[in-house]
Amino acid sequence: MPTQLDMAIEATVAKLMNNNGPLSVSYVNKFGVDLPMIKQAPTNLRDYFAFFCAQQGDKIFLVDNEIRLSFAETYAAARTLAGGLVAGHGVKKGDHIGIAARNSANWIIAEMAIIMAGGVATLLNGWWTGHELAEGIRLAECNIVLADEPRAKRLAKEDIGGAKVILFKHDCPPTEGLSALIEKGGDHETALPELTGEDLATILFTSGSTGQSKGAYSDHRGVVQGVMSYVGQTLTFFELMTSMGQAPTLQPATLLNVPLFHVTAAVPVFMQSFAIGRKLVLMPKWDAEDAMRLIQKEQITYFVGVPLMSIEIATHPKRKEYDLTSCTAFAAGGAPRPVDHVRKIKKEMEHAFPLLGYGLTETNGVGCGNFTENYLAKPTSTGPATKPIVEVGIIDDNGNQLPQGERGEIGIRSIANFLGYWNNEEATKAAFTKDGFFLTGDIGYLDEDGYLFIVDRKKDIIIRGGENISCPEVEAAAYEHDAIVELSIIGIEDEKYGEVPGMIYVTKDDTALDEADIAEFIKARLAPFKVPVHFWHHVGLLPRLGTQKIDRVLLRKLFNERVNG
Repeated sequence: MPTQLDMAIEATVAKLMNNNGPLSVSYVNKFGVDLPMIKQAPTNLRDYFAFFCAQQGDKIFLVDNEIRLSFAETYAAARTLAGGLVAGHGVKKGDHIGIAARNSANWIIAEMAIIMAGGVATLLNGWWTGHELAEGIRLAECNIVLADEPRAKRLAKEDIGGAKVILFKHDCPPTEGLSALIEKGGDHETALPELTGEDLATILFTSGSTGQSKGAYSDHRGVVQGVMSYVGQTLTFFELMTSMGQAPTLQPATLLNVPLFHVTAAVPVFMQSFAIGRKLVLMPKWDAEDAMRLIQKEQITYFVGVPLMSIEIATHPKRKEYDLTSCTAFAAGGAPRPVDHVRKIKKEMEHAFPLLGYGLTETNGVGCGNFTENYLAKPTSTGPATKPIVEVGIIDDNGNQLPQGERGEIGIRSIANFLGYWNNEEATKAAFTKDGFFLTGDIGYLDEDGYLFIVDRKKDIIIRGGENISCPEVEAAAYEHDAIVELSIIGIEDEKYGEVPGMIYVTKDDTALDEADIAEFIKARLAPFKVPVHFWHHVGLLPRLGTQKIDRVLLRKLFNERVNG
């Protein structure tokens, strides 16, 4: 039965959709289906930046240690640098320009400049090894890569397919940190190419069940519509709070503590902030006490991160030394949040509510949301599909939608979905049903109120603190060790990260290997977050299914019981 909040949200969205309101929709036909899109949205990201930066003007936008930039200052810097990319570096519309760096204000301005110049912002995983970065650069066919010094060093001896690496710096004004973009000419008066909604805008990387990194590419329309879906969500709650006499008085502000190459940071956090006039306070490295210090100092109103971050704040021994009352929402995404965490956050911080979102790289982050009292009532649900542009379906193996209550693969259909995987037509075709649902690889069902419950994963991945780890990819790296005959990588439940990789291995002559040596061996081939945390030496072949495949389900059950009882 719908809650009072459900009905209030429904009525508010309907009000905002009526009479050419901010959530009114038009339709575009794709996959033979009329998909709704927010009619008032700009057609491309450059227009989006220009309009809202002018509207927000002198409000503070970026706070990065000692760097404080307004929306107007941020836009002016990006516009100048876009001119430098076009006139000085010959960037043409559709060129793929990579970014490989840690979070910073200059990272954000670099992405804006790429998009404004007509380039396709290709967001490389800054945690990758040099080999993995080079693979991503070659796969995406980057023309240029903007890299900070640590990532440039990783790439120094790698084959990056002819891409040009341009160094940039953090912790300094954009015209200094990104000076290499304008040293060959170009400025704020340089003519920029015309952009349409159908031009490509971004490539974000995702790890599939095969272990091969895939570049999910989107056009301007898809990204803008994804952003505006989040803006609509925010506007709905603003209207609700205002109607109850609780309109916010502080400038919206959030900590940017998740990596900018992730869809969570890229779309709902970074991109949405232009439209709602939100201040972004950057944290180069996660630290719970530093987060609390910044929440108090910068009057943070909204917190989002992987689930472990908000629970670390809620249970921190020094939490009561800081005034966190400005922050009324603690959102999580990227990994399941244990039910106990939901209740504990509300108990320890009575002024705030935990929130949960469900979206994927391929959906530009949009999907479902579970908020405030509704989340407390249904803490195991990701909530209903976000209105007005998102539809969630439960899909059977033939691509047909299943009735309410039945379990199947979760599909998400919206105009915000990505277009495909770059240079991977086979994976692109397999990702969609004929009528346009993106197949998430998650198994779930919808209850009578349209709330989505995720019960399993079809894809063989581990989600460690919000970061996807492909089991086959880690296995492939470990199998390079001469002494290993057979192995299996499984997810082990972990209180801090949700789950971490565990490795069960069989060796030649049944001789156990030193765990530290195995870890170092894998670490030399993969990013550190992919390295197993638990190791078990197994004597004899691993358990099999009737098909002679390794029984991962049994292994997960047995070894999770060993660790967690």
